[in-house]
Amino acid sequence: MHSPKPNSKPNPDIDWPSELYRILKAADVKQMSYVPDAGHSQLIRLFSADADVNTNVLTTEEEGIAIAAGAWLGGQRSVLLMQSSGVGNCINMLSLSAIGRFPLLMLVTMRGEWAEFNPWQVPMSRATQPSLEAIGLKVMRAETADDLVETVESAAALAYESDQQIAVLIGQRLIGMKKW
Repeated sequence: MHSPKPNSKPNPDIDWPSELYRILKAADVKQMSYVPDAGHSQLIRLFSADADVNTNVLTTEEEGIAIAAGAWLGGQRSVLLMQSSGVGNCINMLSLSAIGRFPLLMLVTMRGEWAEFNPWQVPMSRATQPSLEAIGLKVMRAETADDLVETVESAAALAYESDQQIAVLIGQRLIGMKKW
C-alpha cells in the first residue's frame, strides 16, 4: 500500500470497481471466479457483461483456486473475488498455488472490521491476513479508493509477471457499512 501524499485527501469520486475492471482487463484477465458478494457486485456485473471473460460462480471459495490453476495451465490469467469470511475455506487449497508457484490474484472484501453488525464476521476478519501470510501469500491492503486502484495495479503486475500469489484486502470502510 502506498502512503498518501502529504496534504492529499482521498478521492471519493473514484469509481473504483470500474477502475479495477479496467486494470484487470489491461492485465489480460480472461477468467473471473467469485462467490456472490455485495462488496464486489459492481465488479462482478462488469466482468459478467464482458463476452471476452469467462465468469465462474463458485459454490465455495476454494474452487476458485483450482480454476485459477487451470486457467494458468491453459494459458489464461484469472482473478478470484471473495469476502474475508471465505478465506478460511481456502487455506488448505492455497497450498496448490504455493507449491505449484502459479500466479494467483485474489481480491478480498473485508468484513468484521468497521461498523460490522454481524459478530460472526469478526473472528475471521482478525485471522484473514495472518492466515494468508502463513500459507505463503503476499498480502496487500487498501483502505481508500486511491490506494485500492494503485494497489491492484501493482498486485496484478506482481502476480502475472512474477508468478506470485497475492491477496489484496479491501478495507470494510471502503465497501461501506452493510445494512440489513
